[in-house]
Amino acid sequence: MSFSSTLSRLSPPGPGEFARYLRTETFGGVVLLVAAAVALLWANSPWSDSYVSLRDAHIGMSFLNLDLTVGHWAQEAVLAVFFFVAGLELKREIVVGELSSARQAALPVIAAAGGVIVPIGIFLLIAHGTPGAGQAWAIPAATDIAFALGVLALVGSRIPSSARVFLLALAVVDDLIAIAIIAAVFTESINWWALLVAVAACVAYALAQRARIRTPLLYVPLALITWVAMYNAGIHATIAGVALGLLTRVRADPGEDCSPAGRLEHRIQPVSAAICVPLFALFAAGVPLTVSALGDLATDRIAIGIVVGLVVGKTIGIFGVSFVAIRMKWVARPDGLSLRDMLAVSILGGIGFTVSLLIAELALPTGEADAAKAAVLLSSMAASLLGAAALIRRGRVHAATEPAGT
Repeated sequence: MSFSSTLSRLSPPGPGEFARYLRTETFGGVVLLVAAAVALLWANSPWSDSYVSLRDAHIGMSFLNLDLTVGHWAQEAVLAVFFFVAGLELKREIVVGELSSARQAALPVIAAAGGVIVPIGIFLLIAHGTPGAGQAWAIPAATDIAFALGVLALVGSRIPSSARVFLLALAVVDDLIAIAIIAAVFTESINWWALLVAVAACVAYALAQRARIRTPLLYVPLALITWVAMYNAGIHATIAGVALGLLTRVRADPGEDCSPAGRLEHRIQPVSAAICVPLFALFAAGVPLTVSALGDLATDRIAIGIVVGLVVGKTIGIFGVSFVAIRMKWVARPDGLSLRDMLAVSILGGIGFTVSLLIAELALPTGEADAAKAAVLLSSMAASLLGAAALIRRGRVHAATEPAGT
């Protein structure tokens, strides 16, 4: 792909199409990358103290029993919007999309399971016995949907469209598994009364969906109640976003132009891509990268386990399990997608980023979390470059085999 064509993909054609452009994976991946770069530069600049001061500044709401730092607001509240969109995507895929039948769902589900189990196994082999490994094992389990799809959209234009469907479906299932791990592993104690309030708010949301109520004057308060109650229950508050996404109706009624899930995703996905995920990245990716710290990455077994787990383990897990399942005829290979195309896409699974950074912050104390987050950033960069190179190579193969004039 030429520089001019790449630039044209990054530059929206005109103001009238800006909203549409906000909904593309290219935009989401690019903004996420820019936010992470700004965080790294800021945290390693002469103004690093201002970065730490802003990230650690407290914003409290005593009447809601909330007292969080700016960084934790980004982690607990802002990122919940991203997980709400992920929940909407997952619900759509389950009801009317690639996961709507056992045969359709089998390959991405198997691939996602392999992409979680193998990296965790590799991490434990490398980091076993190291202090903190018992909490950090889930860090290499996640694939970043926005970042991975952004790379695919940017350099994979000649790859069959089934590649995007395969990557989206496995990334959604992968994130669902990661969300389940967060809920199960990183919940220390539960306030059952607060959890009861969260469940009641979710039930009210579901009943309102069944009653075909459309006003945001009901849904916005219910969403806020669910989030606050989930936080006060001691469960990571982003779970509220997933729960409400999964409770949203995805089938349009007769005479209805679009389902509630479709309308919400259309309106909220640009906010998630342009504001929420970049804000989280801005406050999560600001890792001090001193010479000694970078040198420690080569000897820190947790960091090594994360890098090898994401870059190598994800590829082996996703592609290896998919290859075996296809060869054994347990599943069908997506139309038009060769095994080499699948290998190129599988490499992108090593882009952990958003959820991996979140798990690192939940699993480790600040000093150790910085090393783990640096390993996540290094792994995501390596997987992005390797995946992009493989996709470009496959794109050239597809271009060479296309009939003239197409």
